[in-house]
Amino acid sequence: MGLNYMSLLTPSKAPFYSIVPGNSSTPIGSVTLPVTLGTEQNIRTEDIKFEVADFKSSYHAILGRPVRAKFMVMPHYVYLLLKMSGNTGVLSLRGDLLKSFECDKEAILNASSIRAPSSIDESRGPDLHDVGSCS
Repeated sequence: MGLNYMSLLTPSKAPFYSIVPGNSSTPIGSVTLPVTLGTEQNIRTEDIKFEVADFKSSYHAILGRPVRAKFMVMPHYVYLLLKMSGNTGVLSLRGDLLKSFECDKEAILNASSIRAPSSIDESRGPDLHDVGSCS
């Protein structure tokens, strides 16, 4: 994204669970950024708070329930489709089944290559430094 996100981070201590089976990770901080969805003709922008983690993942960002609530999204999981109101009508965002499958395969590989922490102290902080490639 070309951002110096380290200067934008605010402290965060809410750990991540269930991203990698058996492991937890504490974010290095959080940042609030504007997120824009849609096309030039029909657009929607909201400020979204992201927890920034330092571990390998097949995704650059995971947009969970708080984001869906803020955008007032109507998900249609079977069709990989999200619908929400835009400035000129309904926005329809479609997922890519092949890309989703590739990211799931990469997530499984990442999970199988990371060892579970052997102590509580070890599970408190991140120890991986790569950024995922799927988005």
